[in-house]
This record gives sequence, C-alpha cells and structure tokens, in this order.
Amino acid sequence: MQNLNYPLTIKFKFGVLNPQFSVVDQAGKPVAFVKQKAFKLKEDISVFQSESQTDLQYKIKADRWLDYNASYSFTDNSGKECGRLVRKGARSLWKAEYELYDETGKPDLVIKEGNGWIKVIDSLLGEIPILGMFTGYFLNPSYNVTRPDGTLVAIFHKKPDLISRSFELEKSTSFEAGEETRLVLGTMMMVLLERARG
Repeated sequence: MQNLNYPLTIKFKFGVLNPQFSVVDQAGKPVAFVKQKAFKLKEDISVFQSESQTDLQYKIKADRWLDYNASYSFTDNSGKECGRLVRKGARSLWKAEYELYDETGKPDLVIKEGNGWIKVIDSLLGEIPILGMFTGYFLNPSYNVTRPDGTLVAIFHKKPDLISRSFELEKSTSFEAGEETRLVLGTMMMVLLERARG
C-alpha cells in the first residue's frame, strides 16, 4: 500500500453479518477490501486487494480479547510483521487515541481525536430513541495523525451519513519509509473499533 491517490474513502457494506468495507482512492479505484471474522473473541481481520477475496494482502490480529489497551499486529501475505496499532485505553474515555509502531517496535505515528466533546455528546444522544438515529449525520469525529515530533501526516474523519458508515483519509505531507502502509492498516483497524460512533 504505497503511493496511493488520496483522499481514500472507506465505506461499510450494508446488511452483512460480519463487518466489511471497501477502500477506494480519489478516482474511485479499489485499494482494498476488508473483512472481519464473525464471532471471534479476538479481532481477526483480513485485508484483500479486491472484493473477490481471492488475493489476501494483510492480516490484522489482536493480542487479547478485551480491547482495553489491546495491540493489533499487521502482517503481510508472507507472514512478515510490518507494524502494529495500540489502543490507549485510559485516555480513550475522553478522546480516542491510538499509537502506531513500526516492525521493530519503534513509535511511528499517533492517531488522536480532535474534539473529545463529540464523543461525549454522541454517547449521550445515541441512547435517545429516534434522536440517536440522526447522530451519524451531525456528530462526525475527526482524527489527526501525527509523528512523535508533532508533524501532521494525515487527517481521518467520518463523513455525514444517516445509514451507512463512510470515512475519509486525507494526506497532509509526504510519507517516510513504511509510514503509508502502517497508516492505512492502522486506520482500517481503528475504523472497525470506532465505527459505531456518529
């Protein structure tokens, strides 16, 4: 997953038992098709080149069945590890925050929610009958992706949508070696964890 044509759009498939979504580039060209295994205690996600699901590119697997501070490792189709995403449990109560690490375990990127109030208001309004149905159009979280030195690399946000879930990843600067693959895989995993919001 390198030299992609941004922005990328993630759109969930509607009316399926297990979560799955497609990723397309700015021109509408397929980038990936992602499918989560149903009824698994630990997250097990397959990333295919296309919706035909015959060309497995990556696997994403959780290290535990509870997602509090869970780590999600990325491996390519040869089984080689290419990084991991870590969910920061305690800090996620206010603003969702994730950290990306490279294949050597070195901190690479940070994904942090921009406005914590959106998460709070969405949680409250989402429980109100009828009103909760419309939060997906008005409450759309946005996440900044930065390097440890604070450089903004990308912005990831939910698009207004009442029924399905649709997200967009916009590039803000040139990528360093390996960053793009980890960023795209990390946002794919993050969207599965955060998809119920908004």
